Amino acid sequence: MAPATSLVAAGARSTTAAGRPGAKGPVLHSRLVAVVTAAGCAAHLWLAAAGRHGVWLSVLMLALAAVCLPCAVHIWRYSRLGALHQVTVAAVAMAALHGFLLLGGGGAGHAHGAQPPSSIAHANGASELLLVIALELVTALLAASLVSRLRRVHA
Repeated sequence: MAPATSLVAAGARSTTAAGRPGAKGPVLHSRLVAVVTAAGCAAHLWLAAAGRHGVWLSVLMLALAAVCLPCAVHIWRYSRLGALHQVTVAAVAMAALHGFLLLGGGGAGHAHGAQPPSSIAHANGASELLLVIALELVTALLAASLVSRLRRVHA
């Protein structure tokens, strides 16, 4: 039989087993975070493919999706704290960036294409940016609250 200290250390390395059969922990919560993260990745891929933001922003969106997609998989299968922290930080950073775009030029810096807009609200993209910011903050809140729940489960 192993000493008690080695069991504690071994348990400390494994953050959770939420993706494993018979797991104890917030499985539904981790799956929700993974789905929301994967949806964000899909949105970045779609926007990059549409080419509405120019070449360098499309490449940046592809890179963001490439960074976040493995996190979605790790959260779905294992609820790894590192992946949850990365998703939380990325979501808050993206909310701040989109907030800067919204406030920096009244949303005008984020206008799409050379087509004339049908209305003022659509002209500056403010409503779309507000929706994106809300979704990013929800993603960050879900990931951060899962970190908190996992720490309580494994404490």
